[in-house]
Formats: sequence, structure tokens, C-alpha cells
Amino acid sequence: MNDWQRKSPLDWETYVNKLVKVVAVEKHEYEGWVLTVDPVSATIVLATFPENEKGSVSFVMGHAVQEVEILQEGDDDMKQRLARILAPGDSPAYSAEELEKRRSALKTWLETNHIPVGEQGEQGRTLSVAGVLTIEPPYGPEQCSSANEIILARVQGLLQGYLEQQQ
Repeated sequence: MNDWQRKSPLDWETYVNKLVKVVAVEKHEYEGWVLTVDPVSATIVLATFPENEKGSVSFVMGHAVQEVEILQEGDDDMKQRLARILAPGDSPAYSAEELEKRRSALKTWLETNHIPVGEQGEQGRTLSVAGVLTIEPPYGPEQCSSANEIILARVQGLLQGYLEQQQ
């Protein structure tokens, strides 16, 4: 295990949103903006923005890292640019009022159809279906989460049908 792999996630977090130069085994060098570091494998996820091209993402495996040098701090513009890389491309932005309206309408629809639903989380933003499935904002099929694949597929199908009716 190398020095990089021995660092803690809090140590790795200090590299996020910074331009770095990574020296890996066999003297390979990589330069880019740190998007994140995988806490299990210590793999560094780097973003680069070549001129007149879309950004690209590359990975430097944690076991290969020999040295990481910070070259530049990221400003607010760069932090936003990096955040957009990981954001879904065509996901519409919803205001707090719109999200509340969507949550409330979905909860009412589920209750009307005799599907047990509750709220969880600090502000009750997450809907809990029968205690085995959660639906996060903005309350679409992609935001459903459950360990039970059968329930997950069925609720996602119901939710898709509900959203199609709404349009």
C-alpha cells in the first residue's frame, strides 16, 4: 500500500476542485482537475478541458499513484464547471415550490391508489413507500430506490404511468 492509499477520505477531500499533477508508476504523469477520489480504491477522477473540446474524465488508479502535487486552487467558476460534469444533462431544475407541489401531488396520488406512503428525512422531502422503497426529489422513476427489485420495478412503472398522465 502506497502513501496515497494510506490517506483518509478527509485528506483526499482537500484535493477536490484543484488542478493537480499526478505522478504514477513508470513515471506516467497526468494533469487535471480533481472531481473526486474513490474512498475504497483511492482512484483519482480527473477532469480536463482541452481547447475547443468538451471536457473529458480520466481515472488514475489509487495503487499506481506515487505523488500528487496541487498546481492551482479552483475558483467558483471552475467548481461550477466541475459540478456540471457530474450533473445529469437534461435534468430540469425545479424550484422549492415546484418540488413541494410534485411531492404533494405524488403522495396524494399514491394514497388515492391505496399505496402506503409516508415522509422521511429532516424536511419530509423523501417519500417512503411501504417502508421498503424511497423516492427522492424530483420524484421521478429514476429517483426510486429499493433493495427489492420487484417492488422497485413495479413502483417505477406506476410512477412512469402517473407522470405520463400528468402531461
